[in-house]
Amino acid sequence: MQSNARYQGAAVCGPRTLIIGDLHLCPSRPDITAAFARFVEHELENVEALYIVGDLFEFWIGDDDINAFTDQIAQIIQAATAKTQVYFSHGNRDFALGQRFSQRTGMILLPEIACVELYGHTTVILHGDSLCTDDVEYQKFRTLRNKPWFRFVTAAMPLKLRRYLSDRGRAKSKDRAQQDDYQIVDVTEQAVDSVMREYNASRMIHGHTHRPCIHQLDEGRERLVVGDWYSQESVLVLTQDGATLHRSAL
Repeated sequence: MQSNARYQGAAVCGPRTLIIGDLHLCPSRPDITAAFARFVEHELENVEALYIVGDLFEFWIGDDDINAFTDQIAQIIQAATAKTQVYFSHGNRDFALGQRFSQRTGMILLPEIACVELYGHTTVILHGDSLCTDDVEYQKFRTLRNKPWFRFVTAAMPLKLRRYLSDRGRAKSKDRAQQDDYQIVDVTEQAVDSVMREYNASRMIHGHTHRPCIHQLDEGRERLVVGDWYSQESVLVLTQDGATLHRSAL
């Protein structure tokens, strides 16, 4: 039977792993939600695992924010986990996603930096915001955000207040992205090299920058960057034969 899958990589009949990220799902973009649902329905056959490298959501204010939209996405992820193992790395927009939603959907939460063996490569997988070390203001906030007391206090806030603060934070982030220099919002070579050497990795996979590319580094290493889903699907396919980036219009 002919497969309807588009993202099959080089080994059409062999095992493959898919990587996506930066979908930024939100109620105001039902087209992206529909694309994600189609992806889950058609692209997960003969897939060993699906990795979502953060910012699956445009914002996530807590697992207790249960509504029609989060229910819809939970059902889509449940359909994905019924077909294959789904792993999730927290992004800067959905760092508050927790065990309750993970258990609800069957999605496995990864540590901030996950190190796995994929098709003969020691691979580090992360969202990528921690690699943007020239963005000093954001890194200060990120350090604060990761403190247990900060997470406890914000989780205890009323949903309405969390939603208000999230809206303000996203508006500020959008303004800064329009003003900042290109290099400040991209990763730094030093941060990439430091992480890869710490884990003795030959591959790094991340998102966050919205600049999909397969970068060939020194010593035969690779940095694989998945793109966002604002106007296209961006899917990284890994097989025994290598890595390929695919783009498809929404």
